[in-house]
Order: sequence, then structure tokens, then C-alpha cells
Amino acid sequence: MPSENLRWETLQALKNSPKGNITFDPYWSERGEPILSGCKEPLSLSPHSGVILERLCALPLQKASFLGSSSGDSSPGLSEDIFTSLSSTGSIPDLNARRTPSLKTEREQAVSDEARDEDPEEDVREFSSPASLPSISLLSPKAMETMALRLRQEMQEKLVAEVAEVASEQLKRFEEFMELKQRQEFQSMRDMLNRETKESIGRQEKLKEEQRHRLKILNLRLREAEQQRLREAEHERLRQSDGRERLRNLNTIQEEILQLNQLLEPSTQTRSDLPPASLSCFSTRGNQLCSQLSEVVRKTAEGEFPSVEDMTMSERALHEMRALIRLMQEEGRKQVELQAQQEAQKKAVETAKEKAKRKGLQNSAEESTLKWFRELQEAAARCQEALQQLNCPKDAQTKKLKLELQKAASIPVSQISSNSGSQLREIFDKIDKLLSGRGLVSGGKTISTSQHPQGLDFVSYKLAEKFVKQGEEEVASHHEAAFPIAMVAAGVWELHPRVGDLILAHLHKKCPYAVPHYPPMKEGTTVEDYQRILGYRVDDSGVEGQDSFLKRMSGMIRLYAALIQLRWPYGSKQGSAPHGLNHGWRWLAQMLNMEPLADITATLLFDFLEVSLWSRSDEQYQSQFWKLILLLKEEYFPRIEAVTSSGQMGSVIRLKHFLETSLQSRQIRPPKGQLNSAFWSS
Repeated sequence: MPSENLRWETLQALKNSPKGNITFDPYWSERGEPILSGCKEPLSLSPHSGVILERLCALPLQKASFLGSSSGDSSPGLSEDIFTSLSSTGSIPDLNARRTPSLKTEREQAVSDEARDEDPEEDVREFSSPASLPSISLLSPKAMETMALRLRQEMQEKLVAEVAEVASEQLKRFEEFMELKQRQEFQSMRDMLNRETKESIGRQEKLKEEQRHRLKILNLRLREAEQQRLREAEHERLRQSDGRERLRNLNTIQEEILQLNQLLEPSTQTRSDLPPASLSCFSTRGNQLCSQLSEVVRKTAEGEFPSVEDMTMSERALHEMRALIRLMQEEGRKQVELQAQQEAQKKAVETAKEKAKRKGLQNSAEESTLKWFRELQEAAARCQEALQQLNCPKDAQTKKLKLELQKAASIPVSQISSNSGSQLREIFDKIDKLLSGRGLVSGGKTISTSQHPQGLDFVSYKLAEKFVKQGEEEVASHHEAAFPIAMVAAGVWELHPRVGDLILAHLHKKCPYAVPHYPPMKEGTTVEDYQRILGYRVDDSGVEGQDSFLKRMSGMIRLYAALIQLRWPYGSKQGSAPHGLNHGWRWLAQMLNMEPLADITATLLFDFLEVSLWSRSDEQYQSQFWKLILLLKEEYFPRIEAVTSSGQMGSVIRLKHFLETSLQSRQIRPPKGQLNSAFWSS
């Protein structure tokens, strides 16, 4: 046990202490030294003390040794020192203090002396007897020293007993302290285990929470993946449905073209009034159209659906075939008259050619184009007049409705960007919902065009105005914005043709060069009004600068160039686009037939051609496109340089570099901001 070990350690420590190592020399008296001459610490009795006492008791006791200071012993001082020491420690009674002179008679002294002489051992026994010790008044020095040593031994034994008792108590306290320390360590260990258990439980709860969070995220991702898969499946289903519908339309178109082509064959012609050259020309063109369509049909035979571009080309071929039939029939009706007036007509043609050579190019667009331009402007003016009640409301409720409809129409157009296809589709759905008369949430309120009789016309007018304004401002600053804006405008135009006509009207009014039309200055028109007709901004501060004017015109022409070649990919209508590439060909051809203007003509041609995609379309368009580019470079560009001054050569240099680079590489760099298939999946 720990307590027993501590006791043994305590006894061993006492044994090894300086007091425990003191030794006793029994030969001190023979050397004539005091018994305590070599001791600085209190001494304990030696095992040889009994022998010393026997030797002392065997010596003859001299009478003079009991006489105190009158004795002739050589060591009276030692006896006095021992008694003094014993008296000071208080262990034994002070013998000298008890020593009282007794008056004895001479007789008694004599009797006593005789008795001692007769029995000397009796004297020693008398001295040695413990009972007679207190009554002894005088002892010999050696006896006193022996007595002192005996008393000293008793005192040391008592001290050892006390020390042992104190050590035992200290050992008990130490054992209690160790038990307390063990209990504290056990309690500390138990607290630590409890704390670690709590921490472990907390970590387990945290891990469980993290696992639940990961499972939640995983479930969300799985749901998103499932939704994405469903969207892709729906998109694929729609694509397949659209592809089959286009395939049916393609077959119908092919059948009709083949039937019409049979009418162009010379063997089927019963009319003899058409010349063989005309019949051969019609037949050749019809065969070309059939060959183009056969290329498209051959791709569908390989398991592919016809694309939108294929359908556009097929419909264009059908329209051209119908036009050939109408032209052939018209020529048949007029052939008799033409033969009668052949000579006069030849003369008139020669005269017209000579006149054209003298005058050069035209100064205005064709009459049919100008008629179309005036019809669009008149329709827009009638629409604006019809909106008089809503434009100038008389009550607060109508005024509030007007502002809400205007915001509902303009805000979605302002939010059009090329961030993602889903965002663009969401904006288109908002506009379509508004134009369809369904409720649209705007500013926390539900707005509908059915809330006012003129609501639909007002929204259509403001929507078209906003589209053109975006081209004038946003596209002018960021050219890549032309494609997303034109894409939404094309989709709205396809579903709501009235909005498309209003877009053209606003575009032609702000940019007459999009017709193309160079308005002449009429009599009575002021300079400021004429500049407004040309597209300049005129206010109280004056006319805007040429750079600002060219920047706005460039933005609107880029928007128009993107509009004529794009089509909303999620549209349900089949056939050609409402304002397709044929209008782009018409615009470019008429621009090259008109006399160029300084600065503006070079700027518009460069912006229009840079946005175009004709160089990457089918072979027919590619061939015609590059012929047109070559004509522009060799014949029309020198006319532009001739009318351009030295301070306006920036746009001319850009156009020249574009033409040379394009003709050299036979390709045009894709325009920035073009929307590809990856955009619509974002």
C-alpha cells in the first residue's frame, strides 16, 4: 500500500539524518576527554551503557566524592555541568536544589561510617537504587553522567515516539492528499471525457447537417438535371415537329415547282406567239430552280430535316417560279403588241441608253419604293391620330393607364441583351403577352391592352418607336447589340405584323437612307426643316454635329441589316420571314443605282455589309453577293471617292479596306454579337 511505503521511507529518512548517524566512543574516559566533547547534537545512549554502569559501580566509592565542593576529585566541574544541563532541560529534578544540609550527630555519623566500612557494596546499592535517588544529596560525577545519559535516552525515545506519531499523521495527511488528487484527476478525466463526448456529438451533428445539406444540393441538382432533360426533350420534340412540318411543306413546294416547270417546257407550249429565245430562257431558269430545290430534297433523303434557310430558299424558288409563269403569260399577251411596235421600241431603248449614259445614276429611289415608303408613313400618321384620346388624356385614370402601358411596352425592350437565350425568350414572351391582350405584371400591377379601346394601337406604336430608338442609341454605341434587339423585333413582327410596319415607318422617318431615299428639298421648306427630314437633330442650340449624326444613322442601319436576315427560332409560322433577305438585296441594289452622297453613303454601305451574312448562305447568294461586291469596288467606289472631300475620308478608307480584304479572302469576318446555338441553350 502507498501508506506503508511512505512509513518505510520516513524511517529510512530519519535513519539517514545527521542525528541518526552519531556514534558513541566508549574510550572517552581513558583519553581524559569529557563525554560530550565531540557532540554538537543531543546524544542517545549506546548499547554499551550497561557495561559502563557496571564498571562504575565496581569502583570503590570514596567518601569525599559525595561531599560536593569539598571533594578532592579532579572533575567537580563536570558533575556540576551535568546537573546544570539536567536542571535546564527540565527532564529530571534539580538535585542540588533538593540538597539540604542535615544535622547529624557525631554518633549517627560514626555509625554510618562504620556501616559503610563493613559493607561497602551496600553503599553502592544505596546509590544505585532508583528509589533512593531522589534522596541522594551528592553523587559522584560518573554516576551523575550516567544518570544524565539515561534521562537523555528516555527523552530521545519520547522524541522519537513523538516524531513517529507526527510522521504517521503526516503520512495520513499525505495519503488523504493523494486520494484527493486522485479523485480530482478522475473528476478532471471524467469532465474531459464528457467534454470530448459532447464535442464528438457536436461534430456528428455537424456532419449530419452537412450531409443533409449535400443531399439537398444533390437533390436540387438532380431536379435541375431532370428539368433540363425535359426541356431538351421538349426542344427536341419541337424541333422534330418543326422539321416534319417543314419537310411536308418542302414536298408540297417541290410538287408545285415541278408542275409549274412542266408549263415552261418548249414541248408543252401551244402558243406560237412567244419567241424561242424567251421560251428557252424561261425553261433554263425553271430547270435551275428545280436543281436548287433538288439539292435541298437530297439532304432530307439522308435523314435530315430541312433547315429554316432551306425552306426560305425553297419558298423563294417557288415565288420565282410563279413569277416566271406570270411573266411568261404576260409576255404571251403582249407579244403581239411588242411585235407591232418592235422597231419603235428598239429606237426608244437606244434613246434611253444614250440618255442614261449622259445623265449617269439616279438621284432618288424607284417609284415603287417611294410609294411603299409613303404608304408606311401615312399608316403611321393615321395610327398616331387615332391615339389622340390616349395621348392627351383628360382624366387622371386615363393618364395613369397611359403611363403604365408606356412603361410596360418600353421596359422589356430596354432590358434586351445578349446575356442568355432564356432571358431573351422571357422578354419576348412578355411583349407577346402584352400585344395578345393578356395580363402582364408590371410594377406590381397587372396591365392589359384590353383596359382601353386604343390600348393595343398605343402599345404597338410605342413598342415600334422603342425598337428604333434602341437602334439609334444602344446599337450606335454597342454594335453587337443589334442582333438580340433585331431577333426580338423579328419575332414580334412575325406574330404581330402591324408592329413590323410601324417599326419600318419609324425607321424610315428617322433614317430615310434605310428606304433608301435621299429626300429632295422642296420649295418653301426651311433649312432646319429640311435637315430634320434628312435625319438630323435640330433644337434650340442648333443642328447636331456630323459625327453624332453618322453614329445614329450607323446604329439604325445596323439594326435594319440584322433585322432582314434574322428569324425568331421559336416561331410557329412556316414560310419566309416577314421582312427577309430579298429586302436587303433590294436596298443594296437601289443604293448602288443612286448617286453617292459625301460621307453618309460610305458609312451606311460599310455598316450594312459588315453585319450581312450573305457570304455564308447558299451558292446562288454567294455568287451574286461577290459579283455585287466586285461591282461596288470597281465601279461605284470611285464615284464615292469623287464626291468625298479630304476631311471626310475616314468612312471611305474603312469601306475601301473592307472591300479589298473581303475580295482577297473571299469571306467576311463574322460580325460581333451574332447569336449561335450555344446562346439559346444558356
